[in-house]
Amino acid sequence: MSPPWRILAGKTAAITGGTTGIGRAITLEYLRQGANVAVNHLGLPKDEKHRVSLFEEAEALRKETSSSPAPAGQLIDLAGDVTDPRTSEQLVAAAVKQWGSLDIFVANAGIFRACEFLKIDKELFDTSMTVNVNGAFYACQAAARQMVDQGTGGAIIGISSISALVGGGLQVHYTPTKAAVLSMMQSMAIALAKHRIRCNALLPGTIHTQLAEDDMQNDTKRTYLEQRIPMGRVGKPSDMAGPAVFLASDEMSGYVTGSQLLADGGMFVHLQ
Repeated sequence: MSPPWRILAGKTAAITGGTTGIGRAITLEYLRQGANVAVNHLGLPKDEKHRVSLFEEAEALRKETSSSPAPAGQLIDLAGDVTDPRTSEQLVAAAVKQWGSLDIFVANAGIFRACEFLKIDKELFDTSMTVNVNGAFYACQAAARQMVDQGTGGAIIGISSISALVGGGLQVHYTPTKAAVLSMMQSMAIALAKHRIRCNALLPGTIHTQLAEDDMQNDTKRTYLEQRIPMGRVGKPSDMAGPAVFLASDEMSGYVTGSQLLADGGMFVHLQ
């Protein structure tokens, strides 16, 4: 049963890539915890079903909590490609226009396609860098500018990965992008501390999202992954939602900045 209080009640959040996978799970939990949320998505036809069902779930949360002293938050969405700086600027502006401020920002949008090192071509490498690194930078910069102008602090979360810490034979084009997001959060934490803006990285382990669907459908690969995870299972997108709430909440993590929160079921420390 939902409590009458909500951890993020009255806050405004914006999330890139917020209609699928980890971004979607964070969006729903932020709404459940009382935050109003603006989400970005590419707006492609294949994503339409995710957008519609997300709004249906958001509306169900609102109805479920309508009689509560602190109801679930409201949701708006905006289409756009994060590799264009204007996309994140427009996302931030939409959130501020709708609710008056921006308190939390999650740079989540990213891509991954496994590929053997010697077969990685310029298009795949450049696209991975442009979306995962440039897109995160533009998004965080737009959010930070708004938070600095407000003068009330804020929380910025970059979705990195366990791949920022370890190598992967089919990820030579991907691991550098997630290491860059981690490093970006560390440097931003220093640059923005004087404005009371906390910047942290969330590092998921192996999570069953659309990006990992091929591995999840391969019984041999899935079993191999599960055997490497002490908790005995591949993560779900919802496993990232709680950590994202923790990093967003001033009450829970008000002295946490420049940190990396690894949520991987113990995979990283399982050396033997």
